[in-house]
Amino acid sequence: MSYAMVMGEALIDLLEVDDQTYRQAIGGAPLNVAVGVARLGGEVRYAGSLGTDVLGDRIAAFLREAGVGDQGVRRVPAPTTLAVTTFDGAEPTFTFYGEPPSYALLGPGDLDPAEVAGATVLYTGSISLLREPFAGAARQAWATAGPLRVFDPNVRPTLLPDQATVHALRELAEEFFATADLVKLSSADAITLYGEQDPAAAAAHIRGLGAATVVVTCGARGAHVATDGGAVMIPAPAVNAIDATGAGDSVMAALISRLLAGGRPADPAGWTDHVRFALSVAGLVCERQGGATAMPTPGELAVRWPALS
Repeated sequence: MSYAMVMGEALIDLLEVDDQTYRQAIGGAPLNVAVGVARLGGEVRYAGSLGTDVLGDRIAAFLREAGVGDQGVRRVPAPTTLAVTTFDGAEPTFTFYGEPPSYALLGPGDLDPAEVAGATVLYTGSISLLREPFAGAARQAWATAGPLRVFDPNVRPTLLPDQATVHALRELAEEFFATADLVKLSSADAITLYGEQDPAAAAAHIRGLGAATVVVTCGARGAHVATDGGAVMIPAPAVNAIDATGAGDSVMAALISRLLAGGRPADPAGWTDHVRFALSVAGLVCERQGGATAMPTPGELAVRWPALS
């Protein structure tokens, strides 16, 4: 059985509606990725920690209903972390509440080594890596031979108060970049990590560290893709964006679903096709209220983008 193992945070987003009102949504970048893969028809299993409170119960039920395998879920006696989300246009900014973070309490001993080794794709990244014991669990899984290794730093500047913390995150991310089969990051991530405005330069640097393929998403401009066979900028489809929450996660979910279906592309043209598909998925997500519930199905994609079918 071909499946993806997704490791990282699950939490509750409080999405700004107006100055006094917030809408609750289940989120966390890795959870969004896992749900996105499942919605696109891929087999996916989630490994992470959930609080034992009512919000944790809701997240657990949502994963089951979405068809995400929950064998790797650990329930922990901590209040579920909240991510308060405000917007500049469609772009979200996140502020996190909850200590210790309920999402980062999965440890190395909580992993099933056979389940990790049996995965076709292993994904990790995002804010869970900033904390132990999760960072140790991710390193242990990453060292397992077999799966394609997929990484997204998913930088959150509100968790990086000074240059020392930025430097520490850069070192951590580069540890995973060095052996990644695929790295996906945003142009904003590249600016935070490297002060680099040029996505091509950021991608070249990350490939120089050892990553095989790098995709840098650039919002409405599309994505820069760098592989062994060269680099290209792929334009995004025109959309009526109302909320970009989860758009980058949907790109990752789409790429993982393609890796599950057909393996790693043999040439740059294959990666170009994968990324065009992923940008179409993200475009539809941006036309919806964001979060895990915005992740589309193949049928919904076919209606919005008939050329994909």
